[in-house]
Amino acid sequence: MLHAHHEHDNDPSPSLHLRDEAATLAAGERLAGALPSRLTIYLRGDLGAGKTTLTRGLLRGLGFAGKVKSPTYTLVEPYKDSRITVYHFDFYRFTHADEFLEAGLDEYFEGDGIRLVEWPDRAHPYLCAADLEVELQLAADGGRQLALRALSTEGRRCLGKFVTTPASPSQNPSAC
Repeated sequence: MLHAHHEHDNDPSPSLHLRDEAATLAAGERLAGALPSRLTIYLRGDLGAGKTTLTRGLLRGLGFAGKVKSPTYTLVEPYKDSRITVYHFDFYRFTHADEFLEAGLDEYFEGDGIRLVEWPDRAHPYLCAADLEVELQLAADGGRQLALRALSTEGRRCLGKFVTTPASPSQNPSAC
């Protein structure tokens, strides 16, 4: 994994069971309330695990009312009509990591903004380290399991705010 060099990898990770799409959107909104003005978040999970749905909830929580789509073909979707500028990346289609530099995407990682990165391993070693890692997995009941791990001081602050924010009724905390 890309984050093996972080000293706090053994910190306990909050985990939530998300019963359905509404719960995934609510978790994204809850995360939005914990965000600083600058953070890099790796979104991990298989195809269909809910990464874009979580992103849609996060953007709604920041006040963005427009359409939210997966950047699978565009590589990056910027959202500037919210409280914080958000850049949603998807590197699934990369065949080699150099495509990250060739596309000039490194410039998005300078300055303020939230950077949500799907398939970050495909841009390694060029991608900057994550502050927060979010993993979504399909659950046996058809819902999702959401796990969060802080990988920097700013990520730990964000995660601390997320953990202390009340969950909506559609979320089941299982290890906060």
